[in-house]
Amino acid sequence: MLTDNSSIRVPTDSLRELVVSLLVAEGVSVNVATSVADPLIAADLGGKASHGVMLLPMYIERIRAGSVSKAEFAQVAHDAKAVVVLDAANVLGQVSAKQAITLAIERARRYGLAMVTVRNAFHFGEAGFWARKMADAGCVGIAMANTRPLMPAPGGAQRVIGNNPLAIAMPHADEIPVELDMAMSASAMGKIRLAQGAGHEIPEGWAVDAQGIPTRDATKAIAGMLLPAAGPKGFGLAFMIDLLCGGLSDGGVADEVQPLYGASATPYNSAQAFLAIDASQFGLQRPLEQRASDLATQVRTSPPAAGTERLYSPGEISWQVAQANGQTCPVAVDVARQLAGLASVAGVQAPAAWADI
Repeated sequence: MLTDNSSIRVPTDSLRELVVSLLVAEGVSVNVATSVADPLIAADLGGKASHGVMLLPMYIERIRAGSVSKAEFAQVAHDAKAVVVLDAANVLGQVSAKQAITLAIERARRYGLAMVTVRNAFHFGEAGFWARKMADAGCVGIAMANTRPLMPAPGGAQRVIGNNPLAIAMPHADEIPVELDMAMSASAMGKIRLAQGAGHEIPEGWAVDAQGIPTRDATKAIAGMLLPAAGPKGFGLAFMIDLLCGGLSDGGVADEVQPLYGASATPYNSAQAFLAIDASQFGLQRPLEQRASDLATQVRTSPPAAGTERLYSPGEISWQVAQANGQTCPVAVDVARQLAGLASVAGVQAPAAWADI
């Protein structure tokens, strides 16, 4: 018997078709729907379900409420060659992110490096997806975003800064990505929501309740505050990312960013930043992609401590999970039920494997 905390596997192509069909049923173009589906499914395949298709019901709710636009493009608000500012005007975040990295890569090839910031943005999924895309194009890729306040300052009792994610991906010489992808909290809010949906406790050190008392209860954590990774270090990085995104886009910062799971008719008002660096223009005698892969290999082959089976380079674990998943994608049962319900209402065919969930 399937329970809410179990998962089922579905062919990746079938899941992509479902996501696209559900978005198209809401009046979104096929191009936009595909731009959203691919990053969500990539997150699930890589073991990052908190940034995967579990987000789709919330996206659809916001489309229906009008806080997310069905438009196909963000608008260029400012263009200064190696610097571009986009006004997303609440289009789906994957749409404006794709547009931003396309511009960043093209300008980096022309000028050596380029930064594109985005204001009035919606959630773009996994930051690492966009950094990887820039790395796949031969650039160092950096992607950042701000969120609504989720964390207190060290010693504080009020949310003041989001857990603002940062991803950095290097071009690499072998098949294993060289990538950092992290939120500035001890854990992403999406993981806590998954734990809540599955009825699981969360690990110690992830969050405190509304009174600032450490908690392992996911529901209390959602109503409370996330704790920054590495204390003041994580908080300080989150503070700076907030300003790099919102300050350099003329967009929202701190409590100007709205709750993602709050009032569905209220725009999210996030801000994002994408930096592409074309290493080929630095006059390097040793190609960066080879040095990145060599260093990653050195990490993986360095001696493990007692009790540790093997070591992993940054980005390797998620890549391994995606390789192991192959052409089928795991989906949590409670998420599959939500998607199947949406499909039933929209008259869209859900995967056959979900008939009995």
